[in-house]
Amino acid sequence: MTKVEPRLMVRLIEANSVTGIMGFLTQNKLHLFFALSLWFKAILAIPEVVAGIAAFVVSHRTLLTCLLWITTNGFGEDPRDFLAALFLRALQHVSVGEQRFVAVYLLGHGAIKLWLIAGLLREKLWYFPVSLSVFSLLIAYQLYRYTSTHTIWLLLITGLDLVVIALTWHEYRELRANKEARAMCS
Repeated sequence: MTKVEPRLMVRLIEANSVTGIMGFLTQNKLHLFFALSLWFKAILAIPEVVAGIAAFVVSHRTLLTCLLWITTNGFGEDPRDFLAALFLRALQHVSVGEQRFVAVYLLGHGAIKLWLIAGLLREKLWYFPVSLSVFSLLIAYQLYRYTSTHTIWLLLITGLDLVVIALTWHEYRELRANKEARAMCS
């Protein structure tokens, strides 16, 4: 006899009606979207960790020299290039203390997200409430930062985080219900 995963068995039992089949298909799509959103967040978190490490180990002068080299030899062929000037101006006004803060923030933010995402993808139940709390705190901080920066990117990242929170909550409820159903079947 073939062994069927309990989560799938519960869903197959529920799929005895047309609404059950539609719910089964919708649930699979939501689960896929949940997994894809987590992988997307992980892909965004990796450069955060790398940038955080770089901000720790690379001196301010070296960062400025690299940025000058990139902007003059790369996309900064035009001396009035808006993006190159923006990067240079931003880095010139960053103090060593601010660089350390950015390093700690990026490294911590990226590492915590990767750790939480790994737990969510492994479907460890206790990661879900922890992730919901941490993601909510990050959203609160992003909205606070938005009040002073008015950067559209913060709103876009916050929107993505809100979608991930909603999907995480939905996935948590499904996993808990499936765990309870398996316990009742045992």
